[in-house]
Amino acid sequence: MKFRIFPLLALSLCLAAPAKAENPQHTQQLMSTRRCESCDLSSAGLTYANLSGADLSKANLSQANLSRINLSGANLRGANLSGAVLFSANLSGADLSGADLSGADLRGATVTGVTWAGTNLTSANLMGAVGLPTEIATPDRLYAWGLAEAERGNFQDAINNYNQALTQQPNFAHAILARGVARFRLGDRPGAMADAQAAKEIYTAQGNSQGLQVSTQFTEGMVAMQEAEDKQKRRERGGGGGNFLGFLGSIASLLLQFVTPGLRIP
Repeated sequence: MKFRIFPLLALSLCLAAPAKAENPQHTQQLMSTRRCESCDLSSAGLTYANLSGADLSKANLSQANLSRINLSGANLRGANLSGAVLFSANLSGADLSGADLSGADLRGATVTGVTWAGTNLTSANLMGAVGLPTEIATPDRLYAWGLAEAERGNFQDAINNYNQALTQQPNFAHAILARGVARFRLGDRPGAMADAQAAKEIYTAQGNSQGLQVSTQFTEGMVAMQEAEDKQKRRERGGGGGNFLGFLGSIASLLLQFVTPGLRIP
C-alpha cells in the first residue's frame, strides 16, 4: 500500500435528504435494505446515515459525502471510495479489503478492527483516525500529523501525535524536539528543556549535525530567556523574547525538513 497525506477537504455536513446520486434507485435500495452490491452511489449524500452491517461490496461511492456515517461491520470489499468524505465516520469492524480510498477524507474516523488487505490509501487523509494499525500509523506519519496540528496552534494534539510516534520509536529525536517546542508553546518550560536535552543526546549519538545544532540553539535560547526574566531586565527580555519566539518559527521550518519524503503535511 502507498500512503500520502492529503490536503484538508472541504466538508458539507448536512442533515437533509440524500443528495442526488448517479442512480437514485440504488440510494433508495440501500436505505431500505442495507444491501447494494455494485451499486452506483457516486456523489451521494449520506451524512449521519446508519448503515451498520450494510453490504456495499464493489459499490461506487466515489466523491460521496459520508461524514459521520455508521458503517460499522459493513462489507465494503472492492468498493470505490475514492475522494469520498468519511469525516468522523464509524468504520469499526468494516471490511475494506481491496477498496479504493485514494484521496478520501478519513479525519477523525473510527477504524478499529478494519480489514485493510489490499486497500488503496494513496493520498488519503488519516489524521486523527482512531484505531489505525501501526503499519499505517507509522512514527513518520504521526510526526507529520503532529507538525500539522502544531502549525494550526493545536499544540496538545501535536504532543499526542508525537507521544504515539515515540511509543513506537523511543529514540525518534525529531519527534522529541518537536514535542519540546510544543511544550514550550504551552508554557511547560521544564518539559521543553527536558525534550531539547534528550534530543541533543540522541542527535549526538546519531551524528546528526543539523539536528544537534537546532536542539542546541533551542536549549540556549530557553536558558537566555529565563536568565533575562530572572534579572527582570524588561527591555532586554522583550527583545530577547521576541527574537527567541521568532527563532521558534525557524525551528518549525527545519522540523518540516525532517519529514520523510513522500509524506505531505495536511
